Amino acid sequence: MNDQSIVKKLSRVGIFGNVLLAAFKLFAGIFGKSGAMVSDAVHSLSDVFATLVAYIGVRLAGQREDAEHPYGHERLECVASLILGLILAGTGAGIGYAGIRKLFAAPETLEIPTALPLVAAIVSIAVKEAMFWYTMHYAKIMDSSAFKADAWHHRSDAISSVGSFIGIGLAQLGLPIMDPIASLVICALILKVAFDISRDAIAKMLDTSCDRSFEQKLRTFIESQPGVVKIDLLHTRQFGNKIYVDLEIAVDRNISLVDAHAIAESVHASVEQQYPNVKHIMIHVNPAEA
Repeated sequence: MNDQSIVKKLSRVGIFGNVLLAAFKLFAGIFGKSGAMVSDAVHSLSDVFATLVAYIGVRLAGQREDAEHPYGHERLECVASLILGLILAGTGAGIGYAGIRKLFAAPETLEIPTALPLVAAIVSIAVKEAMFWYTMHYAKIMDSSAFKADAWHHRSDAISSVGSFIGIGLAQLGLPIMDPIASLVICALILKVAFDISRDAIAKMLDTSCDRSFEQKLRTFIESQPGVVKIDLLHTRQFGNKIYVDLEIAVDRNISLVDAHAIAESVHASVEQQYPNVKHIMIHVNPAEA
């Protein structure tokens, strides 16, 4: 199955699954008298837009290089992830605002939820956790940051349903104030996920270097290549879900230019074969010290 087929498959599952789940939770929240479940339904509905954004972002990022974008379009996937983070943050803020309003309302206006929202919470936890693992599995195969963010969007919905279940359960036990408190807990969890997704997207848009562990492995691999005396310089930068490498290697100063070029070509091919995420490596050859 190619990446485009996977993207379409994930998008269909995400959109139709979330529409059905959001409708069920909204019905359960309204007729079951649970503000927490209504908030949970809004969160599920935001997942529909999140999946659409991920789909569009991945499709645009997959375009080939052109005259105006000679390095490709991978950063568009980071833009999609950032938009997902903002959608998630807006959803969390809205849920928090509604929870605060109910929390400070007159006690007699707080209603005790029925058993229906509890059932909806259990269904939501099971379905959204399954969607998280399903989406993350294929997101790792494609190494797609947008669909990884979408997967965490599903996980945050599952976590919010856990909060809804606890809050609704306590409200049924005679503590109706726990229903709006559950909404505030959901808000905090959603905002945390939104922050993590947005921070990762921004880091990849700012040419952030790869972590030290990756660079050390890459350095060791290059130093083991035939003809490489040592590495004079190694810089990495993330470009969406791809990596660019700037490298200076030292080779025997007494060999011919043709041989030095052959060593550089060999290193270039070996790195891109060993590390598929490395889109391009620029190599400069220096004469080793005598």
